Amino acid sequence: MKKASSTLLPVISTDRGAALPLHRQIYRAFREQITHGNLRPGQQMPSTRALAQELSLSRIPVLTAYAQLLAEGYCETRSGAGTFVCRSLPQENWGRRETTRIKPTISRRRSVSRRAHLLQPYKPQPWLGGSGAFCLGQPAYDAFPSSIWARLVAHHSRRPLAGALHYGGAMGHESLRQAICTYLRTSRAVNCDARQIMIVSGSQQALELATRILLDPGDAAWMEEPGYWLTKQVLIAAGCRPVPVPVDSEGLNVAEGRKRCSKARVAYITPSHQFPLGVTMSASRRLQLLDWAERSGSWIVEDDYDSEYRYDTMPIASLQGLDRNARVIYIGTFSKTLFPALRLGYVVIPKDLIERFAAIRNVMDLGSPYLYQAVLADFITEGHFARHIRRMRQLYNERRLALVDSLQRQFGREVEILGTQAGMHLAVTLPRNFRDTEIAFRAAHEKLWVVPLSTSYSDRPARQGFILGFGGTPAAQAPDAVAHLKRLLT
Repeated sequence: MKKASSTLLPVISTDRGAALPLHRQIYRAFREQITHGNLRPGQQMPSTRALAQELSLSRIPVLTAYAQLLAEGYCETRSGAGTFVCRSLPQENWGRRETTRIKPTISRRRSVSRRAHLLQPYKPQPWLGGSGAFCLGQPAYDAFPSSIWARLVAHHSRRPLAGALHYGGAMGHESLRQAICTYLRTSRAVNCDARQIMIVSGSQQALELATRILLDPGDAAWMEEPGYWLTKQVLIAAGCRPVPVPVDSEGLNVAEGRKRCSKARVAYITPSHQFPLGVTMSASRRLQLLDWAERSGSWIVEDDYDSEYRYDTMPIASLQGLDRNARVIYIGTFSKTLFPALRLGYVVIPKDLIERFAAIRNVMDLGSPYLYQAVLADFITEGHFARHIRRMRQLYNERRLALVDSLQRQFGREVEILGTQAGMHLAVTLPRNFRDTEIAFRAAHEKLWVVPLSTSYSDRPARQGFILGFGGTPAAQAPDAVAHLKRLLT
């Protein structure tokens, strides 16, 4: 049995009718690949047999070309290993020196869509670029049941079903949808069946889907003030008009929303654990919001953010479970409960919108990858997910208490602490003479990942403060991390 080549074959074209001999064509093609930096020093070249087979030639012109490259020092051989680009070639400037001879012609005007101009160029904020103390959205990776997860991954990878290697449906893997349905009906009082559940690549894709289906360019949409900044970005990218509605101790102020824009098409909310202030929407406000949606013919997008982790009370039932007019699109994700790189979430869709969601999803990416869907389905149905949530609730409670205690000890009444009853983060406010973004920039350079509270506001002036994640900050590290933050403020 022939052994397949493990080396990627570069793109090389030959012309039997050209005046230039075949071996010179091959030689020149490799020399250009090397001098342009496409083949790097130390990179393995294809074997002469594999290349000859790929080009449908005899080995003689390939051997002749390789001999010339060896003679000129472009490549080298290693006994028993093969042929490699010469390691002594300059690593950094070789490709740059050769390619500067060819300058691409770029016209002055390069047209793109209007939508592409609606958002500012993407520049990751420094406080979102690391992991460690106060990192927002970082779970306790060291407490994740990796051995169980690895066993399930190995099981589904060892002998995958034929269907697992083909395209999946736009709605997602049936067994995972059924497992999520059972979980939501039991733990979150969501009114649904498995047919209404779509598997998506996290809550951000769910927001994008909902926006495409529910809104037209120019439409107005309520969003919490302060609120999740990526929700605003999704609305702006769609050409819609975000309407900031203030959040108080009872959650989104529905009466104020009616004053600002009573005919908004959608309200985006995080009622179980508001981001970033951590408020739980009161029953009165929930009923007011549902009444507004029914009377105005509007929609509600409920992002059930961090709903699994409540520390002083039982988990709060979903807003969707109170909806009697199918006006709520319910969104959830496994990024916080398991790990962010999983990129799996879900949408619970009103029955009359299922076909609309499926059609748009099919255009976007044809569905989520099968493997992790199958693994997660087993992880839930075998009881590992419920046990993991219970363990994490206890662990995060310890980390929450340690952080609150450290803040109170070291800051006293200098700061106000908000949103400590649930979730994996809390917020602290600062006196107005501080600028939270300036401090956050300095903190990021010192590997302290505090998110400025002011970046969650659309209206100005914004409250100054920080959003502090505690999921990835062990209780023993909280005092030192808070002391570090205090030094940055002095």
